[in-house]
Amino acid sequence: MIVLKCDITCLEVDIIVNAANTSLLGGGGVDGVIHNKAGEELKKECAKLNGCETGEAKITNAYNLLADKVIHTVGPIYNDGKGEEAELLKKSYLNTMKLAEEYRKENKKENIAISFPSISTGVYGYPKEEASKIAIDTVKKINNPNIKVVFVCHGNVDYELYVENVYGIKLSC
Repeated sequence: MIVLKCDITCLEVDIIVNAANTSLLGGGGVDGVIHNKAGEELKKECAKLNGCETGEAKITNAYNLLADKVIHTVGPIYNDGKGEEAELLKKSYLNTMKLAEEYRKENKKENIAISFPSISTGVYGYPKEEASKIAIDTVKKINNPNIKVVFVCHGNVDYELYVENVYGIKLSC
């Protein structure tokens, strides 16, 4: 696992993960950035997928992005943490990694790289520390040596949490 602080759409990886909404037709945050940079073709392909349920994932071409594919996953909207939020967030990562492995096998690639944003921590309000732990723990448990995972952080808070949880290094300035 690698942690970077950058624009996820600028990475040359096999798969970029989109923290999508249920329509898959673009929205705010990373979803909007991915759709804007990928171009109109992405929206057209997503329209044919008939949306996506929370916790599920669907794959498309990446069009104008440097990646080959985009996996769209819908994380949960955080309410009070007493419902299914944690399980649904975990399911988003599991289903995304499952699609990534299917892509790897179908394309007969020995190894692939996938980049994840911090799913559900923007407008969906999931607490960043808890979400980062779920993301990292889920990917670690899958333990697929053929998939190089890159966690891409937008802001300092996300970056510091991911660095601490992946590498065990607490950043402070």
